[in-house]
Amino acid sequence: MADPVQSLAQLEILCKQLYETTDTSTRLQAEKALVEFTNSPECLSKCQLLLERGSSSYSQLLAATCLTKLVSRSSNPLPLEQRIDIRNYVLTYLATRPKLASFVTQALIQLYARITKLGWFDCQKEDYVFRSVIVDVTRFLQDSVDYCVIGVSILSQLTNEINQADATHPLTKHRKIASSFRDSSLFDIFTLSCNLLKQASGKSLLLSDGSQHDLLMQLLKLTHNCLNFDFIGTSTDESSDDLCTVQIPTSWRSAFLDSSTLQLFFDLYHSIPPNFSPLVLSCLVQIASVRRSLFNNAERAKFLSHLVDGVKRILENPQSLSDPNNYHEFCRLLARLKSNYQLGELVKVENYPEVIRLIANFTVTSLQHWEFAPNSVHYLLSLWQRLAASVPYVKATEPHLLETYTPEVTKAYVTSRLESVHIILRDGLEDPLEDAGLVQQQLDQLSTIGRCEYDKTCALLVQLFDQSAQTYQELLQSGSAPSMELTVQEGRLTWLVYIIGAVIGGRVSFASTDEQDAMDGELVCRVLQLMNLTDSRLAQAGNEKLELSMLSFFEQFRKIYIGDQVQKSSKLYRRLSDVLGLNDETMVLSIFIGKIITNLKYWGRCEPITSKTLQLLNDFSVRKLVKLSAVQFMLNNHTSEHFSFLGINSQSNLSDMRCRTTFYTALGRLLMVDLGEDEEQFSQFMLPLTAAFESMAQMFNTNNFNEQEAKRSLVGLVRDLRGIAFAFNAKSSFMMLFDWIYPAYMPILQRALELWFHDPACTTPILKLMAELVHNRSQRLQFDVSSPNGILLFRETSKMITTYGNRILTLVELPKEQLYVLKLKGISICFSVLKAALSGSYVNFGVFRLYGDEALDNALQTFVKLLLSVPHSDLLDYPKLSQSYYSLLEVLTQDHMSFIASLEPHVIMYILSSISEGLTALDTMVCTGCCSCLDHIVTYLFKQLSRTGKKRGAPPPQESERFLHIMQQHPEMIQQMLSTVLNIIIFEDCRNQWSMSRPLLGLILLNEKYFSDLRSSIVSSQPPEKQQAMHLCFENLMEGIERNLLTKNRDRFTQNLSAFRREVNDSMKNSSCGPNSNEMMS
Repeated sequence: MADPVQSLAQLEILCKQLYETTDTSTRLQAEKALVEFTNSPECLSKCQLLLERGSSSYSQLLAATCLTKLVSRSSNPLPLEQRIDIRNYVLTYLATRPKLASFVTQALIQLYARITKLGWFDCQKEDYVFRSVIVDVTRFLQDSVDYCVIGVSILSQLTNEINQADATHPLTKHRKIASSFRDSSLFDIFTLSCNLLKQASGKSLLLSDGSQHDLLMQLLKLTHNCLNFDFIGTSTDESSDDLCTVQIPTSWRSAFLDSSTLQLFFDLYHSIPPNFSPLVLSCLVQIASVRRSLFNNAERAKFLSHLVDGVKRILENPQSLSDPNNYHEFCRLLARLKSNYQLGELVKVENYPEVIRLIANFTVTSLQHWEFAPNSVHYLLSLWQRLAASVPYVKATEPHLLETYTPEVTKAYVTSRLESVHIILRDGLEDPLEDAGLVQQQLDQLSTIGRCEYDKTCALLVQLFDQSAQTYQELLQSGSAPSMELTVQEGRLTWLVYIIGAVIGGRVSFASTDEQDAMDGELVCRVLQLMNLTDSRLAQAGNEKLELSMLSFFEQFRKIYIGDQVQKSSKLYRRLSDVLGLNDETMVLSIFIGKIITNLKYWGRCEPITSKTLQLLNDFSVRKLVKLSAVQFMLNNHTSEHFSFLGINSQSNLSDMRCRTTFYTALGRLLMVDLGEDEEQFSQFMLPLTAAFESMAQMFNTNNFNEQEAKRSLVGLVRDLRGIAFAFNAKSSFMMLFDWIYPAYMPILQRALELWFHDPACTTPILKLMAELVHNRSQRLQFDVSSPNGILLFRETSKMITTYGNRILTLVELPKEQLYVLKLKGISICFSVLKAALSGSYVNFGVFRLYGDEALDNALQTFVKLLLSVPHSDLLDYPKLSQSYYSLLEVLTQDHMSFIASLEPHVIMYILSSISEGLTALDTMVCTGCCSCLDHIVTYLFKQLSRTGKKRGAPPPQESERFLHIMQQHPEMIQQMLSTVLNIIIFEDCRNQWSMSRPLLGLILLNEKYFSDLRSSIVSSQPPEKQQAMHLCFENLMEGIERNLLTKNRDRFTQNLSAFRREVNDSMKNSSCGPNSNEMMS
C-alpha cells in the first residue's frame, strides 16, 4: 500500500480532509489516497480497526462505506464466514453504541442491508444464515425508544434495498431474492410495523421528544416501503404514477379485509402533526391502489365505503391541506379513487352525493387558487377526466350527479386561467404558458371534462371569448391603449384558443351529435375571425404565445375535421359556410395554407412558431393540398424574398436552420405528387438552389470570400437538399436529383469539408446529406444496367469519408465535454454513411479491386483509423455512436470478412473486444448487432478451419491463414464470449434469445474442450440434488446437433436452446441453498 496511508491516525486525517476541507486540491489528494486504501488488500482489517478505535465520525463512515463496497463486489466475493462475521459485528456495534452520528448509523444499516440481500440464498449447515432478519431486530425493538428507531430503520432500509435492482448483479438474481423475501418475511415486517403504529397511536405521543418523533417517522417510512414493494417484478416507472396498481399477494388479504388497518391511517392523519401527514397519505394512496382482484364484489364495496368515508372526513376538516405536501398527496389519493374503482361502484357508496359535492368544491377551490401547488392540479383533473369518460358506460341506477358538478370544474379551470393572466403580468410571476408540456397535459385532460355537458362548455367559451375579443378589438381601434391592457387581452385569448382547440380535439366520433358539431362550428368561426384580425396586424406587431395557441388549435381541428373519415355534410362546415363563406373542406384548407405561408413570412426568425408551422404543413395529406393555388405559389416561390427564414441573416445561428430541412421535405412531398419524370418541372423547382450552388462555386474559386457568410449559405443549402432527398422516395425523382447534384456540385461539398472540418455546425449537415443520398430507401437507387452511377456515387462517398476522417484525426487533446460534439458525432455519421453505402445493394464491390480502384480500400482504412481513435468506453457511452458502429460492423463482418481478416492483430483484438463488451450492453439493438457480428466471424473461422482440415482444392487466401493464426494465439477472446453468451442465456433476462443462439453453436464447435469444462463447472456449482437435472439439460441441448453450421442444424440448435433455457430456469426456481451459481463464470 502507498506510503500516505500507514496508520489509523493518517486515515483519520484523510477522512477529515475529504469531508471538511474547502480546498479542492487537498480534497482531491485525500480522495485519491482513500481510493487507493479501498482497493488495498488490508482494507478489511483496517476498516474494523477504524470502527473500533476511530475517534471521528468521518473515519467510522469511511469504514462502513468501504465494507459495503467490499461485500458488494461481484468478482472475487468475500467468503461466507467473513460475511457472517461482518453482519454480526455490525449488529453488535449498533447495539452497543447508541450515540453514533446519524450518518454513521445510516451507513452501517446500509451495510447490514447489503450483506443480507446479497447473501439471501447462502447456506451454512442447511440453514439460510442471512434470513434471521426479524430475530436480529427484535432485541432492538424490546429496548428503549432510541434502540427501537435503529431496529425499525434496519427493517426499512432492508425492504428498500431488496426492492431496488442494481446494475452490478443480474436482474434475475435480484427478482429471485425479492420474491423469496416477499414470500418469507415482508408480510411479517408489515404486520409488525402496523402493530407498532397502533401502539404509537394508542399512546399520547410526546412528539416534542425527538426520539419518539424519529420512531414515528421511521415506522411510517417502513410501512410505506412495504406497501411500495415491487411485488410481481413489474419495475413500474414512477412517472406513470396514476396508472399504478399495488399487486398485494393473496396471503395479505386478512390485513386489508380488516377495516382497522385502513382506519389506523385515517386516525393517524387526524391525530399527528402535519409534518408527518404526507407519509400517512402516501401509505393511504398505496392502500387505495390495492389490486381489485384481492376482494370479491361485496368485500370491495365494503373496503371502498371505508375509503370514501375517510376521504370525506379529511374534506370536512381540511385544515392540514394548507401544507403543500399534504395537499399533493391528498390529490394523488383522490385520483386513485377513480383509477382503481369504477364509477358504477362509487355511486353505490352510502355518502356518494355528499362526497362528490365535497370533491367538486375542493377541486373548484384548488383551481381558483392556481398559484398554490400547481403540480398537484394534474391529479385532480385526472380524477375528473376519468369520471367524465365513464359517464356513457355507467349502468347503475343511482345518480352520478356529474352533469351538475363537471361544468363547475370546467368553468373553474377556464375562468381561473383567464384571471391568472393579469396577476402574472402585474407581479412578474412565471407564466404557466411557458411550460408547454404541463399546459398540453392539462388541456388533454380538459378535452374530456369539457365534453361532458358540452352545451354548457360551449356557452361559457363563447361568452368569455366574445368579451375578450370585443375588448381587444376596441383597444386596437382606440390606437392609444396601454400595452399592459392589450397584453392581458392577448393572454386571455391565448388561453381561450388553446382550450377551444382542446375541446374540439375531445370530440369522439361515435358519441358526437349534429348539435355538438354546430357548437364546434361556433367556436371555430370565432378563432378564424380572431386569426384574420391578428394577421392583419403582423406587419406592425404580433404575439408569439397567441400564434402558438392558434397552431395548437389548427392541429386539433386537422385531426378531427379534415380527412377522409369526416362527413362533408357535418354541421360544422354548414356553420363555417353561413358565417365565413367557407363552403367546403378545400376552402378551409386554403385558409390553413394561407396561415402557414403568413407565419413563414412574418415569423421566420421565431424558431418555435416556424418549426410548429412546418410540422403542421408536413402533417397534411399531400394529395388534398397540391391543387391549391397557395401550394403552387410555395412550389414556385421558395425564396428568402417570400420566406424570410430561408435568408442568410448575420445574426442567425448555424444550428437554427434545422427547420429548412422540414420545409423542403414538405415541398418535396408536394412536388412528387405530379412530378413523374417531368425534368422541366424539376429544373424549375430547383432554380433557387442551382443559383445558390453556382454562387458558392464562384466564391470558392475566388478564394476571397466572407467565411461566415459562405458557411451560412452552404449549411442552409445542404439542409434544403437533405429535405428534398428525404422526400424523393421514387426512383424517377431521385435519379433527377442525383443527376442534378453529381458531378456538378459534389466538389463544393468536398471543398467545404476540407476548409471547415473542425466546425461541426458545417460538417454535420454535409455528412447527414451524404448519409441521405447513399441511403437506398424504397429501392430508389436502382441504376440502369449500363450506368456506372452506383460506383461513381460510392467513389464520392469514399472521397468524402476519407477527406473528413483524415482531417478530424488531427484534432487531439479535446476536453471531455466537447469530445462528442467536435469529433465523435462526425465519426458516428461517417459510420452511418459507410454502412448505408455498403448495404445499399447498388454497387458490386468486387469491381474496385479488380480494376485497381482504391475507393473501397480508402474508405475501409479510414474506418479503421477513426475506430482506433475512439476509446472502448466511448463506443458504449454514446448511444448514437454505438448504434452506428455496431450496425456498420455487422455489414462488414457479413460482406467484407476478408477485409476484417486482413487487419493487424491489435485491430482485430480491438474489434473483438468491442463485440465482447457490446454483448452485455443495455441497448438491445447493440446487443443484437454484436450477436450478428460474432456469428459472421465464427462462421468464417469455422469454414476456414474446415477447408484447412480437408487439404484439397485451392489453398486458403493469405489473410485467412493470418486470421486463423491470430485467433489460435488468443483463444481466450472467443472463450470469454462463449462464457458471456451462455451466462446471459442461463442467468439473465435474455430479451433476444434467437440472436444469442446464432453465434453460440459456432462458439461451441470451435471450443469443444472449453465448453465441456464450462459445462462441468456449471453442473458442479449446483446443489447436489440438482446436478443430475442440470447435466441432463446440457445433454438435451446438444442432442441431434451435428458438427456443421448449415441452416437446418442451426435451427435445430435454436429450438434446443429454447427448451434448455426453460428447463434450466425451472430447475433453478426450485433450487435450494448452494453456492451462488451466477458467479461461477465471473
